[in-house]
Amino acid sequence: MDYKLGGVVPVSAIDRAPLTPPERPGTDGELTMSGKVAVITGGSHGIGAGLVAGYRGQGWSVVVSARTIRSVEDPDVLTIAGDIAEPATADRIIGAALDRFGRIDTLVNNAGVYISKPFTRYTADEYARIVGVNLTGFFLVTQRAITEMARRYGGHVVNVWATLPEVANSGAPSVLAALTKGGLAAATRSLAIEYACLGIRVNAVSPGIQTPVHPADSYADLGDGLPPLGWPGQASDVVNGILFLESSPYITGEILHVDGGQIAGRQG
Repeated sequence: MDYKLGGVVPVSAIDRAPLTPPERPGTDGELTMSGKVAVITGGSHGIGAGLVAGYRGQGWSVVVSARTIRSVEDPDVLTIAGDIAEPATADRIIGAALDRFGRIDTLVNNAGVYISKPFTRYTADEYARIVGVNLTGFFLVTQRAITEMARRYGGHVVNVWATLPEVANSGAPSVLAALTKGGLAAATRSLAIEYACLGIRVNAVSPGIQTPVHPADSYADLGDGLPPLGWPGQASDVVNGILFLESSPYITGEILHVDGGQIAGRQG
């Protein structure tokens, strides 16, 4: 018996049946890194824009979304503007990818909202915005993308979250980022296990202090607050980490920390 909307509703045996993998494609039909299609959310600047360039450099076609984004001349890059927290936007992103390129090989959930302030000072609107993008947007797009990946066996989902939920800092209070981005870590592992039988990998990358995401004056006086390597990361570091996961077909359920050693600890 499962609880739904406050009542007890029996769930059929079909709902509980394990996923059955379709026939695996033969090696002659598998694609190399070129000729594939990536969907990237939050792709108008920073890590997202770097990912567009990175995947295109590997010969992939790319569908990129953001709340506001300009169209580009490259016929292998399709831009979709809209609020990722809205179901209609998720439908347009996945639908456009299939209409233009006919498939989805990878989804990178890069869209995110970060607001740092004391917990008691968050407003209801800020809460709704953070949860809407960081969790609802993830749910809407990922559900639709995995549905398409499962139909032809295989795919890859990469969630971009943050080291922050694992390394709390009273100097930068951000419980809603910890709540939402921390939830993505659990979802990453859960989805990796649930869909492994369908050849779908699910991983995450966890950036630390990044530039230009964080302005220089925000970390100029951090001193010992910088990661052990002693400098903030670049968007290219995260892009390289994601492309590494892309090229590693035996890695799934992994959270790759691209944070200069921040998660490992602090130097004395």
